[in-house]
Amino acid sequence: MSNQPSTVIGIDLGGTAIKLGRFLADGTCLDSLTIPTPQPATPEAVTEALATAVQQINADGTCVAIGLGTPGPADATGRIAKVAINLTGWFDVPLAEWLETATHLPTILANDANCAGLGEAWLGAGQNYKNLILLTLGTGVGGAVILDEKLFTGHQGAAAELGLITINLDGPPCNSGNLGSLEQYISIGAIRRLTGKEPIELGLAAEKGELEAIEFWHQYGRLLGAGLASLIYVLTPEVIIIGGGISASAKYFLGAAEKEIERRVLPISRVGLKLLTAQLGNNAGMVGAAKLAWQMVSQKSA
Repeated sequence: MSNQPSTVIGIDLGGTAIKLGRFLADGTCLDSLTIPTPQPATPEAVTEALATAVQQINADGTCVAIGLGTPGPADATGRIAKVAINLTGWFDVPLAEWLETATHLPTILANDANCAGLGEAWLGAGQNYKNLILLTLGTGVGGAVILDEKLFTGHQGAAAELGLITINLDGPPCNSGNLGSLEQYISIGAIRRLTGKEPIELGLAAEKGELEAIEFWHQYGRLLGAGLASLIYVLTPEVIIIGGGISASAKYFLGAAEKEIERRVLPISRVGLKLLTAQLGNNAGMVGAAKLAWQMVSQKSA
């Protein structure tokens, strides 16, 4: 066993399923496992399920660390799950400590969208770029910021809530308490509210050449571009990666988003900027959690 290379385990904790993967330092996934999230998903029940799954996937004992993406913010130290959306009774849960006690493996946490960004930066569309933004277009609008190849989470760990920036002073109310946030115009719920249709329906309609759907996606792209313009001015990324379920229709709106960015953003702030679609799909969070674990291992050995 001593001759086998070390591995880490990346975990994506979701409301209905938990995905685990065991990764080498070069990103090779040796094996993976998906288990149902316990219902009700109390912190204690989830910790027990995680510990059992880790033991199963680490049968050869090569794992040296665990990275875990949670559906909500983690604290700045990556130790505490502050709140977990769609899970029962989660508030300031010391999940890293609990999992370390159960598995005897050092553990680090991050928000699942942040993990997805880290995953795309490591093995997906963001490879070869040091500074990037990931925007996930789905039920909500999540985000991640990678600066100089490192995940940016802010001084309290809650940075990069990119979907909550304001684009309309008096727009629709947001669950965050904001009004007119970007999320209220480009999320699945926003599309339903604005059109009465599902994104997949509008994508299929655009594919058939239906003008109403094509015009919708054009306007959608303009709204996305306007939101991204604010982020570009602050962060000047090399690449912006668009993920989430709505990105399946990206070919119908990315062009309009690019034109809106060109119209709104000074050339010096967008030199060489690229808009790309995510490559890792539903595995991005698990991959990014593994990268987070490897970064922790590197820091401890430095």
